[in-house]
Amino acid sequence: MKWHHVQENWPAFYEAIIDRWPEAEEAELDEIDGDQRAFIAYITQITEQEPEEARAEIREWLTGELPSDVVMDPRHDNHSIALSQKYVPDGEDEYDDDSRFGDDS
Repeated sequence: MKWHHVQENWPAFYEAIIDRWPEAEEAELDEIDGDQRAFIAYITQITEQEPEEARAEIREWLTGELPSDVVMDPRHDNHSIALSQKYVPDGEDEYDDDSRFGDDS
């Protein structure tokens, strides 16, 4: 994932950040508000590492998966639905009810 994913969806990453860096505190993450330099400085501080070590650790963390809160964002969902339009036969609406497939009541 890219930093812009993190920055745009900062609160959705809190759990993943705290899983990776248990010393991290939500109040501090609120203050950072997706600022990459501030995040690097914070990780440097709580892990007592050199800044380059913290950057490397963050780069490694960025290779992970997007949190489900980000993946399930309605903007993301609607974009995916719109992209699926090419697979929907002519005359059908990609936003139509799909209850016949058993996932809607």
